[in-house]
Amino acid sequence: MAGTGATPESSLASPLVRAERFIWLTARVLEQRRFAHHFLRGSADSVESALAAYLNEDGGYGHALEPDLRGPVSQPLHTAHALRVLDSIGRCGGLRVERMCRYLTDVSTHDGALPAIHPSQRGYPAAPFMPVVDDPPSELLTTGPVVGLLHRNQVWHAWLFRATDYCWAAVDAIEKSHPYEIEAAVAFLDGVPDRARAEVAADRLGRLIREQRLVVLDPDRAAEHPVAPGYAPGEHHYAHHYASTPESLARRWFTDEEVDRSLQHLAEQQREDGGWPITWREWAPGVALEARPIVTIEALRTLRAYGRPIG
Repeated sequence: MAGTGATPESSLASPLVRAERFIWLTARVLEQRRFAHHFLRGSADSVESALAAYLNEDGGYGHALEPDLRGPVSQPLHTAHALRVLDSIGRCGGLRVERMCRYLTDVSTHDGALPAIHPSQRGYPAAPFMPVVDDPPSELLTTGPVVGLLHRNQVWHAWLFRATDYCWAAVDAIEKSHPYEIEAAVAFLDGVPDRARAEVAADRLGRLIREQRLVVLDPDRAAEHPVAPGYAPGEHHYAHHYASTPESLARRWFTDEEVDRSLQHLAEQQREDGGWPITWREWAPGVALEARPIVTIEALRTLRAYGRPIG
């Protein structure tokens, strides 16, 4: 039974019990408390308390909350991560989110959207695939998930007006893309209020990922599938990456059989130690160690959202 200090022998009982042992062995306090909240009836208050350790005075989040960016300074990606955590525990609102929106306003580009990396990261370690530049452009990759999440939680702030316009323009302009950008677009479309327009845009992106082979539909033949430029070897994306819940607009892109194959592949990716692997480039040992519990929690949440047994 989960929550009873599983031994190595009993950890084979279910995916959840195996994952629980992995979490207690490797995870940061935040992921330990997130796991407890989502799967062991732990409190949302304890998750909020752990998340507060990453909060800076400017209202943004830092301190390697997003493991691929190290150092104490606030960054849009850290703050987006914090918003996802708050959303997952039903706490995405109030004064804390108001302060976060003020931070997002302060670090926005001239067109009112977010850069991938703010120049304040300079001088601190960061993943080599996240270059720091002095005048970074706006990125849908960063802005889309934040805007979609705030809309979904009915957060209203002046920052959202221009950022929403930017996201619509960026989504409409997508022609040649890559998986992470499409995932960001889906996160925006899943939350934005104009549902009719979102459905039309999502339908187009669903056709695009098939035409450009941005999704692996047959996991048994993944090795034959191209990897997007700049991605790590084997960094493939499957149906469950785009449609992490059945409610996502991206769920319409795939047949039931395609989703079932994707979920089965996801379940089979659980390693012997109980955790799920990261698929992007492992550029530092500590970063991979911190990221795997995050990936593990999200894998379990996706499987459960689709009704897959996890224990």
